[in-house]
Amino acid sequence: MAKDYTDLAQDIVAHVGGKDNIAKLVHCVTRLRFTLKDESKADDDYLKQRDGIVTVVKAGGQYQVVIGNHVPDVYAAVLKVAGISGDGGVDVDEGDVPKGNLLDQFISLVSGIFQPMLGVLCASGMIKGLVAILAACGVKDTAGAYIILNAAGDGLFQFLPIVLAITSAKRFKMEPFTAMAMAFALVYPNIAASFSKGSVDFLGIPVVFPASSYLQTVLPIILTVWVGAKLEHFFKKIIPDVVKVFLVPFCVLLITVPLAFLAIGPVMNYASDLVGLIFTSLYKVSPILYGLILGGAWQVLVMFGLHWGLVPLVFLELSQGHQSVILVASFTICFAQAGSLLNIMIRTKEKKVRELAIPAFISALFGVTEPAIYGITLPMRTPFIMTCISGAITGAYLGLFDVKMYVWGGMGLFAIPSFYSSANAMNAVHFVIAMALNLIIGFVLTQFITIPNLYGEPKESQPQEETTPELKELQQELIASPMIGEVVALDNVPDEVFASGAMGKGLAINPSDGTVVAPSNGEITLVFPTGHAVGMRTENGAEILIHVGMDTVSLAGKGFKSFVEVGQKVTAGDKLLEFDLATIRDAGLPVITPVIVTNSADYDDVLLTQEVRVNIGDYLMTTVK
Repeated sequence: MAKDYTDLAQDIVAHVGGKDNIAKLVHCVTRLRFTLKDESKADDDYLKQRDGIVTVVKAGGQYQVVIGNHVPDVYAAVLKVAGISGDGGVDVDEGDVPKGNLLDQFISLVSGIFQPMLGVLCASGMIKGLVAILAACGVKDTAGAYIILNAAGDGLFQFLPIVLAITSAKRFKMEPFTAMAMAFALVYPNIAASFSKGSVDFLGIPVVFPASSYLQTVLPIILTVWVGAKLEHFFKKIIPDVVKVFLVPFCVLLITVPLAFLAIGPVMNYASDLVGLIFTSLYKVSPILYGLILGGAWQVLVMFGLHWGLVPLVFLELSQGHQSVILVASFTICFAQAGSLLNIMIRTKEKKVRELAIPAFISALFGVTEPAIYGITLPMRTPFIMTCISGAITGAYLGLFDVKMYVWGGMGLFAIPSFYSSANAMNAVHFVIAMALNLIIGFVLTQFITIPNLYGEPKESQPQEETTPELKELQQELIASPMIGEVVALDNVPDEVFASGAMGKGLAINPSDGTVVAPSNGEITLVFPTGHAVGMRTENGAEILIHVGMDTVSLAGKGFKSFVEVGQKVTAGDKLLEFDLATIRDAGLPVITPVIVTNSADYDDVLLTQEVRVNIGDYLMTTVK
């Protein structure tokens, strides 16, 4: 049962000058960091003597109350007691601070939004494949089994904006029900029919509504929730608390929903129309070049929702009794995803990736690639690029042989009948060859790249050596160095909390490389959201804290990347964190990194290495009980 820190929180608030004296509150891995309006109102002596508080530090314009490893629980209690918002804090969900260039940030954003729904996305894709099998076996679309299973598989994809509204709201820190209300507006029943009756305007501004509606779309709702979150944060600041609960969502919906219909959605529509114009013009120049470019770009177009500029042209061609060539290059790309996934399934050492890859592979065979793209290949980046290259090659092949689609049918394996014609039997043969090529090329190209870890799980399970009876009797544990660098005595660390030993015994390392690995076998107990600190409990009970640099929490995650999560089992040598030394130094912050046994009080002594420099895996310290 979680400990109640209400009394401690009340004391802290009262002795920092009261809640009215608090301008801002954030926390790092060990301390509450207050920005006070008047630091002279704080009672330093009382707080330093108070049980539950290690000490008080004033640095960098902050009033820091050092708590220890349970600071997140105390932080939450202080927020509740003081009745203040923690929006300005750094206690953000992992990934809230995107890293890298704009493309990396976009990929991180989209994959992060899809991450919570991957399981059900895979399941829905598999049910859609089952429905396709039923149709191929002669089950009519009017049969009860077909109708119900089709709804079970297709329902999630049809109303995808609603689910994305929930995950986007969490990502952008918005009230989820307000975000859902915006999504419901975009997919409101019969709204497409209402707009199709004639010209419709909103307060004199014409509304451009897509013929395909906003069902199954991705980016319009993500952009809408992002805008809504910005407005919600603004209105929360200016609207009185007494009416905030209903007036904030009222104002957000009143502005955001019309904006979605008048600006956000139409921008995507115009972009789709432009894509359609560009590709149809390109086909007239060269079918091979058309297939090459469309095959390579198709998955990216789908991600941005720009493929809708081409889809209506297919139905137009088919309705006029002609064969269609517009989307032929896109129909076999799902097999490139399947080939890449097959390679990843074979080579990955991450159990979670393998568990997701199996149903995603099955879904891809039936043309449903969302679980594969958003769950695995896109977050891994290079496998996604390999599938785009595969799509470009097979698209050029299909363009070379002028492969046509005769009817609109199924996807994946069940798309083959759509390309069969008794007058041109080789048409379907070339289509099947392109399917096989994508499967092979996707697999082979992925073989040439390193399969990155998505969840930071150990790359391989290492056999653990049995502890000798002598060590068990002595109750000693050896801790290896998690970094490369020069060894620094703890009392030389430029932070009085660490230097005083208040956080525990240990030493520090002045790193020469930006990699942190597990110093022992054990379990991760702490991963700070900004990535600058990690804690673990070894198999024998030592609680280790590795804190990269001093005051690096102020970087808000810039230059840091974590590879583990709380509760994860790790083996000595597994990568825990990466950090950029130049980023820390450019910010004028020390890179010296304390490695602390935070439960030192449980041991008779903590023996330290006498070496002046250590490499990863070298002996660092011994706990003795």
